[in-house]
Amino acid sequence: MSKRRKIYEGKAKVLYEGPEPGTLVQYFKDDTTAFNAEKHEVMEGKGVLNNRISEYIFLRLENIGIPTHFIRTLNMREQLIREVEIVPLEVVVRNVAAGSLVKRLGLTNGEALPRPLVEFYYKDDELGDPLISEDHISVFNWATPAEMDEIMAHALRINDYLSGLFYGVGIRLVDFKLEFGRLWDGENHRIVLADEISPDSCRLWDTKSLEKLDKDRFREDLGGMVDAYQEVARRLGIFTGKSHDGKSGPVLVS
Repeated sequence: MSKRRKIYEGKAKVLYEGPEPGTLVQYFKDDTTAFNAEKHEVMEGKGVLNNRISEYIFLRLENIGIPTHFIRTLNMREQLIREVEIVPLEVVVRNVAAGSLVKRLGLTNGEALPRPLVEFYYKDDELGDPLISEDHISVFNWATPAEMDEIMAHALRINDYLSGLFYGVGIRLVDFKLEFGRLWDGENHRIVLADEISPDSCRLWDTKSLEKLDKDRFREDLGGMVDAYQEVARRLGIFTGKSHDGKSGPVLVS
């Protein structure tokens, strides 16, 4: 197999040149980072889990009319995706007070918000991905008003759908991060969901015990992060209860 050309490497994923024009291969790494990569560890199997969980979610979002960059899964760690021009924004949707929101506003951790809160952060690791307003986005032309309307509509629709999806398997969707891109067709483009949706980019709490099933287990040194990701995958039906050799233990469903 010929060596692929690396396009970009981030903290948790690598993008390679795809087999056809306009496509990329997205590889999910086991690297786990927090606090803008100040904390770093390799968690075996995490990339496989995030690949499959993100695939599961993106396919279902496509089914309800959310356009995405996802084409298909290639193997346990890789997806074939459409090449997009990433909008330099992290879009965070919050349903429950947690994380930086609690620290910034002095809220009670776990307090339900009266309605979903949508925040925007400028994507720049060197600046620490600062919180910004829609005025910043407009003034610096990071996205047009029409694009922001699309992004807001998609974000709220995704939140509505995923809140129900996770609640159905006993998980509370506390908050999550989205990224969007411009998919070009000649001189025209449309906004599509990009990146990933996984326990790396969501806060997920068990509805009864409030046990954390996301990357906060790594951020807060709780341990058992990969086990928590496996539990999310199991509840979503991505895992079976038997291994291929008939022994007990979770196995990814093809």
